[in-house]
Amino acid sequence: MKITVIHGQSHKGSTYHITKQIIDKISGADKEVYEYFMPSDTPNYCVGCYKCFYESENACPQAEKVQKLVESMEASDVIVIDSPTYCYGMTGQLKTFFDHLGYMWLSHRPKQAMFRKVGIVISTAAGAGSNKVTKALAQQMFWLGIPKVFQYSKSVKASNWETIPDKFRESIAKDISNLSIKVNAIVKKVRPDFRLRLVFTIMRKMQKSNNWNMVDHDYWKENGWLDKNRPW
Repeated sequence: MKITVIHGQSHKGSTYHITKQIIDKISGADKEVYEYFMPSDTPNYCVGCYKCFYESENACPQAEKVQKLVESMEASDVIVIDSPTYCYGMTGQLKTFFDHLGYMWLSHRPKQAMFRKVGIVISTAAGAGSNKVTKALAQQMFWLGIPKVFQYSKSVKASNWETIPDKFRESIAKDISNLSIKVNAIVKKVRPDFRLRLVFTIMRKMQKSNNWNMVDHDYWKENGWLDKNRPW
């Protein structure tokens, strides 16, 4: 099993430690883990040049860093993205990365490989807001075509991993065990559900009449998605 892990921060706090425990629980000793940290391993701000939309993803001024992560995600069975809760949202570094993936949305040029991935999104907070973060991360994954996304959010009632109360650590350990069982049960077996297929169908109809972005239209045509072929 191959796993890509993208951390929305560089410090190793509660969110990082929970992610690490989940990765340790998933699958067996043969797993390969590709790990990236914000902001050192990820691109700088999107400048809105539209080159990824109207020319090619490789025309992006920061294509080298963006495509390194995209290739890792494509090669993996499981994609894990975490973020501590910053002001009721994901980290700015992580949002910056997602801004670079707009060309891969269902409405543009989704990657065929994404339609068989399992996603896991994780967030913690000392107080409230972590569920809002995981919901936003899951939404990003849906629009990338990932058919199954597990969300794990936790209010840890502490500002760092070392001071989390024992009862919360016990709860986290139980949650992680249950989550790992669910993930292991569907890896390499997952397929798009009705909602994802419906959105794909709507986008297919849009691409059939697309005369404003031929890069997108030709991509769908070359994959055969405007006819009978489907990415799953």
